[in-house]
Amino acid sequence: MRIDHDQFDQRAGAEVSDVPAGAPVQDDMTTPTSPGIERRFADFDTLQDAVDYAATSACGLNFFDARAANPRALTFRQLKEEAQAFARRMIARGIQPGDRIALIAETSPEFAVAFFGSVYAGALPVPLPLPTSFGGRGGYVEQIRNQLTSCDPRLAVAPGALTEFVAEAAEHFGRGIDVLGWEDAAALPEKPCDFPTAGPDDIAYLQYSSGSTRFPHGVEITHRALLANLNGHAVGVGLREGDRCISWLPFYHDMGLVGCLLSPVANQTSADYIATDDFARRPLSWLKLISRHEGTSLSYSPTFGYDICARRISSQSSVAETFDLSRWRVAGNGADMIRPSVMESFAKTFAPAGFDAGAFTPSYGLAEATLAVTISEPGTGIETDLVDERRLAGESRADAAANGDLRKRRIVNCGRPLPGMRVEVRGADDSLLPDGEIGRVLIAGPSIMTGYFRDPEATAACLDGEWLDTGDMGYLKDGAIFIVGRAKDMIIINGKNHWPQDIEWAIEQLAGFKAGDIAAFAITTPQGEESPAVLVQCRTSDPAERARIRDQIKAKVKEMTGMSCVVELVPPRTLPRTSSGKLSRSKARSLYLSGEIQPLQVAA
Repeated sequence: MRIDHDQFDQRAGAEVSDVPAGAPVQDDMTTPTSPGIERRFADFDTLQDAVDYAATSACGLNFFDARAANPRALTFRQLKEEAQAFARRMIARGIQPGDRIALIAETSPEFAVAFFGSVYAGALPVPLPLPTSFGGRGGYVEQIRNQLTSCDPRLAVAPGALTEFVAEAAEHFGRGIDVLGWEDAAALPEKPCDFPTAGPDDIAYLQYSSGSTRFPHGVEITHRALLANLNGHAVGVGLREGDRCISWLPFYHDMGLVGCLLSPVANQTSADYIATDDFARRPLSWLKLISRHEGTSLSYSPTFGYDICARRISSQSSVAETFDLSRWRVAGNGADMIRPSVMESFAKTFAPAGFDAGAFTPSYGLAEATLAVTISEPGTGIETDLVDERRLAGESRADAAANGDLRKRRIVNCGRPLPGMRVEVRGADDSLLPDGEIGRVLIAGPSIMTGYFRDPEATAACLDGEWLDTGDMGYLKDGAIFIVGRAKDMIIINGKNHWPQDIEWAIEQLAGFKAGDIAAFAITTPQGEESPAVLVQCRTSDPAERARIRDQIKAKVKEMTGMSCVVELVPPRTLPRTSSGKLSRSKARSLYLSGEIQPLQVAA
């Protein structure tokens, strides 16, 4: 998720005292938890069919403010009616089946209406990110320009405050791109018409993966792939009466869009939202929202979301009196490497509020597979496997065992494949590896993308027949997948593999640093040798203190890996992130080598 982690450094103070635990949301203010109809688990031919059926239920979407209050409710019936009106306006404007409509993915009813309206019109909605503090206006405009260039839309629709940014990004396109605000789009004239008929194998929407923002990849997701994934997800979490989705995740990210917007619609489940920016300012509002309904909650976050909440609690706060997390049934975790220590800290912090650590539900997925590939069985919590660091460095299990004990790392069980999905782990020669052997993770099944939009070269690089090379490394054990890192991020020094996550994790253990402060990667030294380099965001202005910090980091990395490394301290908010908010090591490396990232001065 594209969130500047530095936004979370300021403590929330009295944030947790606004709303007492279990304070009820008035029944007439939000949509009910029970659908009032026979629930169908996404067993539809198209997304339009799913909306049509959801519209016969009592459920809907509810959008809350930063304090988890004042909801704006949009029933699924209203969603269908307003989406179809949006579709008629788009068709009257000349939108044809297959045209792309870029949508700035604000957490709002307007975005939901525009997304589903685009689908009814036969167009392909393309969710694009909101700006963040990182990179400023220029960086945001460049990112949107690159994504607009990639998806080549006929139209872009955005919140009114952002139309100027999007219009700037759309300048110099050969045929031009019309840019409208939500209100402008709603004011367009409608034209009575029949809606195009979509088939299961037609593209439903484009989803930008969390890869390069300079060369973005628009993932093509068909109706069939989407609904297969939504069905598998519902089965995987054991969706049942009384469940309600709660989310702060952005709608331009696959977990937020698919898991927390499209899934509630296709599975007739009410959902409650706070905007990602509001979560950034007041993260504990997420937990307040979970506390305020009688139904059981399904809510998801990357590891850092749980970390932020645990760190925001004041030692003087009464967790038990502020929150009621006893009905949080599925606390999903995915989108990045899962850190067991963070999850344990969260569970310990919020146990007095009734949180059950068994609710943790690790999963594994990626945009190229629509969303989820595997999911843990709800109720089992975080299960880990101890792995010798030398095995992560490329040694065989036998060699590692023969050389005695070294530091071990806990790897999280990310669960078994969803119905119809298959997972294999292969070696460098493409051979299947046995349980416990680390290799490349490949997946196949009904949820796999058809390819990257208008990018056959990138498609061919990762798709071979029915099998998708995820770019991740991991191993299987008793049918479950354990992810150890990204192959493309691996640092290889003298033939040994070193995961940048391990180097970053070691530095995070030093006082004053946290996840998102560190980027590790390999560089070539002036002597022509490969060396690990570490960029670390530093908040002190004292050159002597910076020197002490640099030396401390070097010693820590040397202790852990046996390698000497280049350590550069950089200003806060310097390290770049992908479109989904993950640290972009490749871009950090590129900016550092090009001189665009300038290190801070350090005392000699």
